[in-house]
Amino acid sequence: MQRQSQKKEQIIVICGPTATGKSDHAVQLAKEINGEVISADSRQVYRGMDIGSGKITTDEMQGVPHYGLDIVDPTDDFSVAQYAEYAHNIIDDIIGRGKTPILCGGTGFFIDAVIHDRQFPAVPPNENLRKELSTKTTEELFLQLQSLDSEYANIIDQHNPHRLIRAIEIATELGSVPPLETPKSRYNAEIIHIDKPDPELRERIKKRLITRLEQGMAAEAQHLYDSGVSWERLEGFGLEYRYIAEFLQGKITHEQMIEEITNKSWQYAKRQRTWFKKYVH
Repeated sequence: MQRQSQKKEQIIVICGPTATGKSDHAVQLAKEINGEVISADSRQVYRGMDIGSGKITTDEMQGVPHYGLDIVDPTDDFSVAQYAEYAHNIIDDIIGRGKTPILCGGTGFFIDAVIHDRQFPAVPPNENLRKELSTKTTEELFLQLQSLDSEYANIIDQHNPHRLIRAIEIATELGSVPPLETPKSRYNAEIIHIDKPDPELRERIKKRLITRLEQGMAAEAQHLYDSGVSWERLEGFGLEYRYIAEFLQGKITHEQMIEEITNKSWQYAKRQRTWFKKYVH
């Protein structure tokens, strides 16, 4: 639906690398300006993935309404396009009640999909291709995507097999993954970018991991598996869930799990910085 010449609606976006305290900042700001928070995190949309995804707790919300959490089961797929449609509806509802929407998170694709009028490729699922690709490692998938669309391969999460398979699916059908860039924004978005110096961020990542393990993050992953989420699916969620799943299967030691999560979280934080550079003035 096109928005004629009407004034763009105002939203606030809090973004930045992992472990920088975005959620806490969003809660404090919401209390100050009568706002409500929408999570923009690609793993927090799944039910039962609480500790590993760093999902805010009811106590931490301090009475501030939150959305974008616990939308679907972890056995279900939830695309960027589906998230954008969901978030647009929530934003309209929040504004309609005279409050300010605060979009908060570190998943760049999700944030961009919400604040811009993105047109997503209308490529239907190719089950035969997906079945063939499901036998490949993430490294093999990444190399295949590179051969199809090297430019898009530079910005995708190369450790996420689900996103790699979807990108290959689109590139196979269309010849490449169409760029999502668009000159117009859907909203008048005030960007608040949060970051920390390298040494502090590294320390925050490490401390957060230890805290989550103490809170039962491994038990959470085991429960997800016992509830019907396959090891392959858990590994596909990346970062904490990938290496905890490998540890629970006996593929790596406890020490290796901690080292891998710490290192990959730091690499992820650096990729997030690169993504959000365009928001920093």
